[in-house]
Amino acid sequence: MSRGGASKDRSDGPDRKCIATGEVQPKFGLIRFVIGPDDQVFPDILGKLPGRGMYVAADRAALEQAVKKKLFTRAAKRQVNVPDDLIDEVEKQLARRVVDLISLQRKGGRAVAGYEKVKSWLQNEEAEVLIQATDGSERGKTKLSTPHYGQYIGWLTADELGLAFGRQTVIHGALASGGLTLRVVEEAQRLKGVRVNETGKGQSKG
Repeated sequence: MSRGGASKDRSDGPDRKCIATGEVQPKFGLIRFVIGPDDQVFPDILGKLPGRGMYVAADRAALEQAVKKKLFTRAAKRQVNVPDDLIDEVEKQLARRVVDLISLQRKGGRAVAGYEKVKSWLQNEEAEVLIQATDGSERGKTKLSTPHYGQYIGWLTADELGLAFGRQTVIHGALASGGLTLRVVEEAQRLKGVRVNETGKGQSKG
């Protein structure tokens, strides 16, 4: 695994071709779109909507290219309607997906929030993933380090993390291994590619 990213050797699931870059890659690194009523393009973040899927890399530049060059129309082989806020909607849905997954991990006892609890998990090597709010104090965030061979997520806001942990705001969080943790990392990586001003830094040892 790479810092802040998904597993590099995951091979489950079929590959798909990005209509913007032409690159073929595993589906978990792409955003699926379908054509809905009135020939409108809809993002299918969960990959479960009916219809023939069109795939774009989870990268804002690729999404912007797909919209600007009318690549959805080309892929669908007919005129389609692309909402003006399509890319922002993709970002919004991805963020919600990550928040929901973290919330499920919390309910399953595999996630904690708060500086002291996160610090304890890191010291006891219980944490697989360190999560820190992008708008949290940089000084405070540098006091915690990404687990050795672990992952870092630093592009969710304090409000978004608050939703995940059932609080008003959260700056520091951690996930244990197992359960949905790999899925959280993968979805967070997709969000990172789409989100503007990804400024999370964090610190890493080793």
